[in-house]
Amino acid sequence: MKAAPQAQLRLIDLQELDSTLDRLAHRRRTLPELAEVDRLEGRLTELRDAIVAAETEVGDLDREQRKAEQDVEQVRARAERDQKRLDSGQVASAKDLSGLQTEIASLQRRQSDLEEVVLEIMERREEAESKVSGLREERAAAQTEHDTLAQRRDTARKEIDEESGTTTAARAAVAKDVPADLQALYEKLRGQFGGVGAAKLYRGACQGCHLALNTVDLNRIRAAAEDEVIRCEECRRVLVRTPESGL
Repeated sequence: MKAAPQAQLRLIDLQELDSTLDRLAHRRRTLPELAEVDRLEGRLTELRDAIVAAETEVGDLDREQRKAEQDVEQVRARAERDQKRLDSGQVASAKDLSGLQTEIASLQRRQSDLEEVVLEIMERREEAESKVSGLREERAAAQTEHDTLAQRRDTARKEIDEESGTTTAARAAVAKDVPADLQALYEKLRGQFGGVGAAKLYRGACQGCHLALNTVDLNRIRAAAEDEVIRCEECRRVLVRTPESGL
């Protein structure tokens, strides 16, 4: 393949711009904020589910407390009715009187037991409400951190995208100076060799694989026509001659 020396030098400019675009793309993919935002989004999901579960527990305890309080009230009301009967003197039979007194004592014990249940439920409900409050505070803090990092991520992306746009425009201008066949070869090699399809020959060494060329190869390059497209014998990238090639 043949290409004017100036066109070959422009290929190096194209490579530098493509390397810059590759670095920018890598930066965009690996912004530290990305992993942190993903982590926080996962944590926010966990907190949301935990809050729903905790709020459900509070609701269940509310219902349980109301039911226990109703039971207390029913027992208290029955005990009060029995006490009124007892105090009214309407119960004449000693047997009925003894039975009524026994029932009142039993109801008082039952009321005491149910009141203990209510207190225990209230304690559990207070703990559950405290848990909800703590989870909400943690969610608020995580949301604030998430939003801050997301803003930093978006700002960094915008800066990278702006630089990529400028670099892409510069690349388009340079690409016009590179013949289509040489550019096609370069693109093929870029795909094969980690994004580097062309390199300078600098002081007798290929800047693509960073290996020094042997004397035979250097002599071959010296003898080649200026418009001959040279390939590195080691890495097979396009090797561009410059005044600093050491030939």
